[in-house]
Amino acid sequence: MDTKKIRWFTVAFIAFNMVWGMGNVVNNFAQQGITVVTSWLLILALYFIPYALIVGQLGSTFKDSKGGVSSWVENTSTKRLAYYAAWTYWVVHIPYLAQKPQAILIAFGWVGQGNGNLVSQMSMTAVALISLAIFLAFLWLSTKGLNTLKVIGGLAGTAMFVMSLLFIVMAIGAPFIAKDFHIATPDMGNIKTYIPKFDFSYFTTISMLVFAVGGAEKISPYVNQTKNPAKEFPRGMFLLAGMVGICAVLGSIAMGMIFSSGNLPNDLMANGAYAAFQILGQHFGVGNFLMIVYALTNGVGQIAALAFSIDAPLRILLADADPEFVPAWLRKKTNKGTLKNGYTLTGILVSIIILLPLLGIGDMNELVKWLTNLNSVVMPMRYLWVFFAFMMLNRAVKHFQSEYKFIKQKRLAMIAGAWCFLFTLIACVLGMVPKLDYAANPSAWWFQLASNVLTPIVLILLGMLLPFIARREQRKTSSLDLNSLNVE
Repeated sequence: MDTKKIRWFTVAFIAFNMVWGMGNVVNNFAQQGITVVTSWLLILALYFIPYALIVGQLGSTFKDSKGGVSSWVENTSTKRLAYYAAWTYWVVHIPYLAQKPQAILIAFGWVGQGNGNLVSQMSMTAVALISLAIFLAFLWLSTKGLNTLKVIGGLAGTAMFVMSLLFIVMAIGAPFIAKDFHIATPDMGNIKTYIPKFDFSYFTTISMLVFAVGGAEKISPYVNQTKNPAKEFPRGMFLLAGMVGICAVLGSIAMGMIFSSGNLPNDLMANGAYAAFQILGQHFGVGNFLMIVYALTNGVGQIAALAFSIDAPLRILLADADPEFVPAWLRKKTNKGTLKNGYTLTGILVSIIILLPLLGIGDMNELVKWLTNLNSVVMPMRYLWVFFAFMMLNRAVKHFQSEYKFIKQKRLAMIAGAWCFLFTLIACVLGMVPKLDYAANPSAWWFQLASNVLTPIVLILLGMLLPFIARREQRKTSSLDLNSLNVE
């Protein structure tokens, strides 16, 4: 009896819900304006489609592996590299966790006041301390279990998905329904309006696009559950790319209709989505209703994401950690199975990132931009291990069986893996360049450059330090055991 009942279109919709959100549209529009339409088409064709299909082959080959990317790396290379893959997957969530408290504050500020003034009018010290308090509260709650919140968060995520589609439909339809609606960006009927200027500044924004379309490795468990994976899985991924492309392009056009691409608000990355729903609600005669619904669902979704992202990556790293690479003190559990010291390490690292802006960030809008761009530099680092595993898989492809293969020709497969690896790496490095005018604020520019460069380096070096500590710990234990035997 064939139990593989998931069809290609079902896989596409599951994956779409995993990788897409309205924030992807707003953040990239804030950096590139209406020209991001062309960038979306390029990133989908040159990066996202091969990325998703590479994940498909890895998921199909290692269908019984429970550790995700780290298991793929272990099966194709060494245990040490698998540890580094697991560490990377966990540690890239540190800046992500640091950003969530600000996002929660902004969302509920819009619910309460109907604008973004609550947070923007606070001092940076107040924002940092309140954000730290929010994070530490959820860090403590995560040790108690938050299953109900995670279920609510899942529902909020679905509601956010519906709201992002509703935004596109309403914005595109606004000129035909709301007679007082005026398109903000001029010449939107001219193809030249959508052509980017491919200069250095443009290439420093590519990391945000990579960040937006990343996360396809979450799809891997569904590859072998697909009916006829060799044919239907790639078909599902092409449908996924089509849906992402349509939402990205139409969403960006919708943003261009509401906000002038040549004169973007400075707070667009922080408040753009809320302001967009507020403007649409006013034109459609429902006032702030749409904005409040979006702010509530986004706020709850951010809370759930904060709770889930504290717990899940930590368990992936430490639940079955190899004593050869992870010291015993970090693997230590309470009687209830809580990774006590793992949570402590998370708390220390995230707290540092939350408080770091006090040294060189002047206001809330710059804080949101900096943290979002820092995430676009750090988070894609975990994708590098996907492409590394794919290249290693193809080096020894004869030793592995897979129901689905992205590219059957070994050399072409290696080229595809190397292309995605280098594209991600270069995007991350270029993304480190600050997105602000050096002449206007040299000290802030240097602060952001230093933090963007040092954050990933320090986080990776910390991961390299743990195996050294673990080896010393094991030698000490062996020495004590030997001494006890001699005494006996």
